[in-house]
Amino acid sequence: MLAQKQPSADVFDPIDVALAYHDGDVRATISTLLADCGHLREQLVIATGCISKGLTRGWTPSLERKA
Repeated sequence: MLAQKQPSADVFDPIDVALAYHDGDVRATISTLLADCGHLREQLVIATGCISKGLTRGWTPSLERKA
């Protein structure tokens, strides 16, 4: 007898999770995501100043996403 496939409990939509965290408030969700993005950009600027090119074999972080 073959076991029926059940959807994994580990599969979730991150957008739904973010909206649920803010009780469906879209503006609050966007505000939090923008604040998180700003914080991560600040952290990247700090890391850029601390990481030597030798450590990363010539790679340097970029603030802009590549398409």
